Amino acid sequence: MRSTSRPTLRVESKERDGRYTRSKRDRVGSAQMAARKLLSLSPNSSACLRSMGRSRGWSRGIGTYSSSSVVDEPITPPVKITDTQLLINGKFVDAASGKTFPTLDPRTGDVITHVAEGSTEDVDRAVAAARKAFDEGPWPRMTAYERSCILLRFADLLEKHKDDLAAIETWDNGKPYKQAVEVEVPSIIRLMRYFAGWADKIHGLTVPVDGEYHVQTLHEPIGVAGQIIPWNFPLLMLAWKIGPALACGNTVVLKTAELTPLSALYAARLLHEAGLPPGVLNIVSGLGPTAGRALCSHMDVNKLAFTGSAETGKVVLDLAAKSNLKPVTLELGGKSPFIVCKEADIDQAVELAHLALFFNQGQCCVAGSRTFVHESVYDEFVEKAKARAMKRVVGDPFKPGVEQGPQIDTKQFEKILNYIKFGIESGATLECGGERYGSKGFFIQPTVFSDVQDDMLIAKDEIFGPVQTISKFKDLNEVIRRANKSHYGLAAGVFTQNLDTANTLARALQAGSVWINCYHIFDAAIPFGGYKMSGFGRDKGIYSLSNYLQVKAVVNPLKNPAWL
Repeated sequence: MRSTSRPTLRVESKERDGRYTRSKRDRVGSAQMAARKLLSLSPNSSACLRSMGRSRGWSRGIGTYSSSSVVDEPITPPVKITDTQLLINGKFVDAASGKTFPTLDPRTGDVITHVAEGSTEDVDRAVAAARKAFDEGPWPRMTAYERSCILLRFADLLEKHKDDLAAIETWDNGKPYKQAVEVEVPSIIRLMRYFAGWADKIHGLTVPVDGEYHVQTLHEPIGVAGQIIPWNFPLLMLAWKIGPALACGNTVVLKTAELTPLSALYAARLLHEAGLPPGVLNIVSGLGPTAGRALCSHMDVNKLAFTGSAETGKVVLDLAAKSNLKPVTLELGGKSPFIVCKEADIDQAVELAHLALFFNQGQCCVAGSRTFVHESVYDEFVEKAKARAMKRVVGDPFKPGVEQGPQIDTKQFEKILNYIKFGIESGATLECGGERYGSKGFFIQPTVFSDVQDDMLIAKDEIFGPVQTISKFKDLNEVIRRANKSHYGLAAGVFTQNLDTANTLARALQAGSVWINCYHIFDAAIPFGGYKMSGFGRDKGIYSLSNYLQVKAVVNPLKNPAWL
């Protein structure tokens, strides 16, 4: 039997008053007003919620989380924000309307700065600049080696400014600074060098055919690429998108996520310092219904790439079809299974499953959010998974040792808490967590559910937060069927010491990435994309180049050829 005791959480605060308290900081705009409403929740609200479903140890009040402030005073980020305008034709400019929108610090909900709000007119200006740079400019006409050198200089500048880039990413997004500076920024540097290496290795073929003809294929840049990136990995997604597009000789108009516009603008300035010609990369910060819709519908955009939700992906595809039928690549949502087999080392499996789900506050499209554990090791796994979650360090992401920062905003914060409520109401066992963490910002306790059934919302929907769901299975056939019974197919994890089991699952699981005894491995050379409603097309690796190339067949007759 599993113990019902709940270990205490390592709290990044000296206060432990156990109550919700209203923040005294001023809030700006509707998002902050919603945050104030959440901060005013009474301490009894969570108790009412618990009474609706099952949870362990609540009646005895053993080992509960503290609800005290996560940080007394947020650490001041070691970087100054300078780039807040749109980037069009090599210059930072205001939006045509003069409008701006706030970008918020998810640690507090306070405004970091205001960023230019691009509209349809700005998208038109950016596309016109990209079109002129492609049709008349030097970028597609310079040698591939010259393009490669510019991308390599860009990577060098990213490396030089990695601390600032990481600080901006953490400030705007809420992810731990250690994760940003030691994992993500080095990854984009490596990725830009990878695609710089591809620039002068893109070529066609000579094709033998029936008859006296010389046939060759040319791989040509597709033209102006429209790209839309998400808020959970702003810098990484910038590199995934512009890397192959620029290596192939295209020009780009990129829309940042309205929640995290800052790091892409900083990186774009570095790319121009590296020698990128004007108009080759244009960045429009703005909202989806305006700037995003205008980009997807634009008749002079030759290709679209989008990373985000499946619902928005459908809109992107529809707009592309209704305009000029431009090709689209989509990297969408996921509900990835993580399968722990009976012969697994449980301690290692628990740690890997923890990483698979809680990395980046659970705000990751490939999060291992459906943990399937063999019945013979299920109880042991659940107890150790609960203990590991309770030890997870939550706090200011700039503070050393912190593993989990805040969620991105009020909307995501409320969505996650609602899913936790659905989990309790549907009868899943809440092992730990389940509540707001602290009294300001968008922090949520690391949460673990056991006894999760496949028809529960928490087992079907993409929660995109620090909520681990654990289910029991009996044999491989059962877990394959259940793992594949999802609209999504982005990734899967397998933890086993049996090679035959690993091979069986690797081939049977309907997912674009299958990690065996590892997770979240995103090397620049590994293609990434999904099955089913997780999208189509691939980012990274050699396969991503085909997204940005046209193949042209050239046929010439031969007169008296010496050979065919």
